[in-house]
Amino acid sequence: MIYLTRRERFNAAHRLFKKEWSDEKNFTVFGKCSNPNWHGHNYVLFITVKGEIDEETGFVINLKDLSKIVRAKIIDKVDHRNLNLDVDFMKGKITSAENIAIAIWEELEKDLVAIKCELHCIKLVETENNSIEYYGKNN
Repeated sequence: MIYLTRRERFNAAHRLFKKEWSDEKNFTVFGKCSNPNWHGHNYVLFITVKGEIDEETGFVINLKDLSKIVRAKIIDKVDHRNLNLDVDFMKGKITSAENIAIAIWEELEKDLVAIKCELHCIKLVETENNSIEYYGKNN
């Protein structure tokens, strides 16, 4: 089994809040991240896939193919966008780093399985001090 990781970057705004809660409660729970005028991050995304090496190509996956899938399914949708308002796969979700990582996994998983590659981990770095790693529902 070989593990391969692709790094991507994107910039996005978001707000952590629940519509049902008052601004005071949102601030109590989410702090500055609940700013009604949004705030942003320079995210770094690591997508790790795993699989067997194809004897003909020597690849687990062609990096050009992986890059194309990640760009179309994720980066083009989130880069320089508002995660709460503009991103279809985040609709109705609290835009925590945890939920973003899970949503990215769900967006990529089917496309990678279709090309005989298994998603192993989504790592999302939100700040230099905070990152999330998600290994799927079964792990």
